[in-house]
Amino acid sequence: MRTLLSPAIAALALLPATSPAADPVPRFGVFEEALEADRDYDNPFWDVDATVTFASPSGKRTTVDAFWDGGRTWRVRFSPDEAGSWSWRSASSVGDVGLEGKTGAFECLPDEGDNELLRRGPLRLADDRRSIAFADGSPFFWLGDTAWNGVLRAHPEHWDRYLRTRADQRFTVIQFVTTQWRGGRAVLDDLAFEGEQRIRIHPSFYQKRDPMIAAINDHGMVAAPILLWALTESDPGRALPIADAVRLARYEVARYGAYQVVWLLGGDGHYLRPDEVERWKAIGRGVFGDDGGNDRGRLASLHPSGQAWVGDVYASEPWYDLIGYQSGHGDNADHLRWLVQGPPARPWTEQPELPIINMEPNYETHPSYHSDTVFGAFEVRRASYWSLLVSPPAGVTFGHNAIWVWNDRPGLAEGHEGIGTVAPWTEGLDTPGVRSMTVLRDFFESGPWPSLRPDPSLLRSQPGSDDPSRFVAAASTPDGSWAVFYSPRGGTISLDSSKFDRPMAARWFDPRSGAFREAGPVGKGPVSFEAPSDEDWVLDLRPADA
Repeated sequence: MRTLLSPAIAALALLPATSPAADPVPRFGVFEEALEADRDYDNPFWDVDATVTFASPSGKRTTVDAFWDGGRTWRVRFSPDEAGSWSWRSASSVGDVGLEGKTGAFECLPDEGDNELLRRGPLRLADDRRSIAFADGSPFFWLGDTAWNGVLRAHPEHWDRYLRTRADQRFTVIQFVTTQWRGGRAVLDDLAFEGEQRIRIHPSFYQKRDPMIAAINDHGMVAAPILLWALTESDPGRALPIADAVRLARYEVARYGAYQVVWLLGGDGHYLRPDEVERWKAIGRGVFGDDGGNDRGRLASLHPSGQAWVGDVYASEPWYDLIGYQSGHGDNADHLRWLVQGPPARPWTEQPELPIINMEPNYETHPSYHSDTVFGAFEVRRASYWSLLVSPPAGVTFGHNAIWVWNDRPGLAEGHEGIGTVAPWTEGLDTPGVRSMTVLRDFFESGPWPSLRPDPSLLRSQPGSDDPSRFVAAASTPDGSWAVFYSPRGGTISLDSSKFDRPMAARWFDPRSGAFREAGPVGKGPVSFEAPSDEDWVLDLRPADA
């Protein structure tokens, strides 16, 4: 027996299904919706493309990918950037009635809470393109920490303790790896994907990590996931064909793009090899689009292998927003010279107009590649202050072996046995190097740090000309209101003060304690200042009447 419908009811039956009204979402927060497919697929990761288009209160439309989350479930996550009423509509590549033409709506409310990420909005390039800013224009100081294995190995309660600690220590970015890699494979009880061609992903792997990545934002810090580690032949960034690498990275972008993130497309890769340049350009465009992904709203970069300067090669790529580099874990003269006289220290007016960030300087407790030194707080500070003063400052990343390895007890680091026994992660929570990083951020934010520019012309002599371990980094603001000098081994800093158009006051800043002390008068013409000790010191010059 066939039931007859009235014309009005029949018309309603043809309308797309509308989801129940969702809870309000804070501006720059995360809206999430589940979609249920009408049928099963052999490899849903490859077989189906599902998208959702969002319409803002002002009428702007943004389309994002949905991601397969196991079984017949697809999910979409989206971060609204306007307060008011939003609507959305789904589509799919296969015409599945469970994924096609679904609609819904939600309200977005301004957030007046304490989380700076929700108040100020996602990161963008500052107006001068030399540093990073929040959406509202406020400067963002990148103080990163390296937790490569943190999301992969940490217990949730341990992860929360770590994030609370780093937030209290004023870190702003957490760098981590999203899938199995050379340093996290055998130690994992599950994998993100299997195979090397038409790979199959394991949604349960990501489901376990979802709350850990969200927690980074909840603690007021930006997540910087490495999507495709790329150093060894077994790492996904090298093992996977371009199509699979793009598919995997796009999946992760769909899954985590609503959070406050900076994408590190590749990790530790040799992006300058002739066969790699076109590969990574193709992967970047495949993931983010040929136009950089107009509406992606998130910055992206690469984390290169040691002392590889990739900025000049990739700066013109539409998706490449930051010049990340790794000064690495050496300490011989050539390695030090690469940082203070090499590509990062090239005249800044000749560099691409992009922020420059040392994403892997000397790690605390990491053994040197060249000597019997195990790096401590001094080597961490030296690399960090140099990095921030030889280029226009945008930020720097810290690392401690105990944190990035994330062992629960003393042991070796998978794939990195040469660094010896590594302490448990708890040993890296509060160290002299960590405390130095808090002091470093406090110092830079005590002045107009985004305006600082390298200014070696202020020095009458360079102690590091023959011995790079004595290199004095110098920077000043264009208006002459602030000058900063970092000396790694004390000694004398000789200046030409005639470059200042006003009376200046000189102070020594202790990068260990954060304390200032008077350095003496700044006369006109040549002037010299003797550091209080043979340790590292910062000489700070500001207007005498400030």
